[in-house]
Amino acid sequence: MMRRNFILGGVELNKIFLICGKICSGKTTYAKQLMVKNKAVLLSVDEIMLALFSQPIGETHDDMQEKTMDYLFKKAAEINATGINVVLDWGFYNSYQREYAKDYFSKRNILTEWHYICVNDDVWQNSLKTRNDKVKNGQTDSYFIGEKTIKQFRGFFEEPKPEEIDVWFINDWT
Repeated sequence: MMRRNFILGGVELNKIFLICGKICSGKTTYAKQLMVKNKAVLLSVDEIMLALFSQPIGETHDDMQEKTMDYLFKKAAEINATGINVVLDWGFYNSYQREYAKDYFSKRNILTEWHYICVNDDVWQNSLKTRNDKVKNGQTDSYFIGEKTIKQFRGFFEEPKPEEIDVWFINDWT
């Protein structure tokens, strides 16, 4: 793992941690650990979407998700301005999303640290199955990830380039 610390006068500055990775790659588990370690506020798109819309919302899902992300960008900057670290727990699935986030916070002079959760296909498939089983059994309120969603996801996910990421975490949790 590589990591850049931002220090001014011997004091580490607050920042925003951005978590990048595939759906069901372990991002939320990792984000919660990062939150505790860095005394940060965790902001999750899925958490808000599931709280507001407990049922699938069909064609309006993408629009509502985008509005939620816009809100959380603003909220992250607001929280950061108070001196508190923030963890953004959503996938940043492609280079456009990552570049947008980078520019958004850079324009506001907010320090960021990118974390990528890298997972091999076997671990990913096992994680998807485990999650879907828990959703079916009512053990979690996460989204069920069906074959159609997995196929769509494979079509738009872009693994980040090493120069985009500060911490490259290999998830081999089984």
